[in-house]
Amino acid sequence: MRATSGPGSRLEKLKSVARKPGEASFFFYDAHFQNEAVKVLPGEYYVDNEELLVMTTLGSCIAACLYDRQAKVGGMNHFMLPEGSGDSGRYGSYAMELLINEMMKRGATRMTMEAKVFGGGAVIAGMNSINVGERNTKFVMDFLAMERIPVVSKDVLEIYPRKVCFLPATGKAMVKRLAPTNAEALVQQDRIAAQKAAPASTGGGSVDLF
Repeated sequence: MRATSGPGSRLEKLKSVARKPGEASFFFYDAHFQNEAVKVLPGEYYVDNEELLVMTTLGSCIAACLYDRQAKVGGMNHFMLPEGSGDSGRYGSYAMELLINEMMKRGATRMTMEAKVFGGGAVIAGMNSINVGERNTKFVMDFLAMERIPVVSKDVLEIYPRKVCFLPATGKAMVKRLAPTNAEALVQQDRIAAQKAAPASTGGGSVDLF
């Protein structure tokens, strides 16, 4: 990974490209990893085959990271609820189809995709009766099973907010569990996204902590 500077930098080029509805467009330089990055906000997705960091922060939301070993292309989405009315990336059913379709446009096929799944945390005290994190987790696992896309690793449920980094060119994923005190900022992020658009199951596979 390399630093970038100057008006002709890769970061400027990424920012200048016209993006599709729902495609993440918040590009920045990540000092920790010393690499260009894009942040996927609730309801968004991002697909690429470049050495770019795709990042998001999750509470009860889910991020599915898909990778195709043959096409060498990967992508991430970030959805808030399993299902809802209208075509919106905030809902898992639409977010998963959107991500898969964009992957396929880049040469991927369902038969050669694999998934890494993150989020679904019960991060808000007293909200367990709604079980949003559990419902989101069950939805994405059921969806991937139905599509016969193997889940090679996951870090889901429990009580932690999470920061996730994904490298679409290699399929490498990293997750950092955040202190539960970070939950309020995530709740606010999810509320803003919603307004704009009208038991532990962890481990397995290669997920790095950072």
